[in-house]
Amino acid sequence: MSAMNALLQVQRLSKAFGGLQAVSDLSFDVHEGEILGLIGPNGAGKTTLFNLITGVHKPDRGRVIFQGQDITGWPTYKIVNAGIARAFQIPRPFRHKTIAANVEISLIPNGLFARGGSRRARARRVREICRRVGLCALWPEGARRGCDLSGDGDGDCPCRRELPDVLPQAGLRKLEIAKAVATDPKLLLLDEPFAGLAPAEVEELSALIRELREEGRTLVVVDHNMRGLMRLVDRVIVIHFGQKLAEGTPDEVARDPAVQEAYLAGTIEEE
Repeated sequence: MSAMNALLQVQRLSKAFGGLQAVSDLSFDVHEGEILGLIGPNGAGKTTLFNLITGVHKPDRGRVIFQGQDITGWPTYKIVNAGIARAFQIPRPFRHKTIAANVEISLIPNGLFARGGSRRARARRVREICRRVGLCALWPEGARRGCDLSGDGDGDCPCRRELPDVLPQAGLRKLEIAKAVATDPKLLLLDEPFAGLAPAEVEELSALIRELREEGRTLVVVDHNMRGLMRLVDRVIVIHFGQKLAEGTPDEVARDPAVQEAYLAGTIEEE
């Protein structure tokens, strides 16, 4: 895919914190409709890169281009409105609001006088998203009768009663994704979605990520779970000391001697 057709372009991006060069002259494209894996050791600059893309930090040099528009240095709310959302490595729910209320907050457009549609329309959309990411499935069938979308949005879905603290780790990951999906993003950045999950939970979350791609979203996934990541993504970019070390298919990256030496100290497990 040409640069002109790339959904996201990172162009010679650099960011330093004091004497630490976190990202250095980094360039790559994200192609529309792909699942891109972003890997590298701790301190490689992956989280800083996400922060630069989403407006948390401003780069010292370089540009971020999204759908052909320069969004470098935009405030985060404007970047979210443009179609980029992020699910954080450490879940950040509002602990004293219900699961559904956490998702509903993300549905409300940014702006001083935003209304976000009717209450019933929002409730129905929240319930739809909770079901979509698998939050409702965490409860027994009898407890989720109100999740039936045939109603008017006022059903007794457990996500409307329960607080995030009742969720297991996999549920908190799904809630992070639900909050991001609620902004209706074109590009979804997932930061360590597999962290702390059992193998079966990784497989389940991978299936959800693939389904989100099939629904028209593009995804960039950062994770240290090589087994899960390499089975999921279409393409991999390896970052080392803030610079791009390698790029290619999972098989190409797994066999790259520079990657094995600098990052993994051995062969990536593919099975």
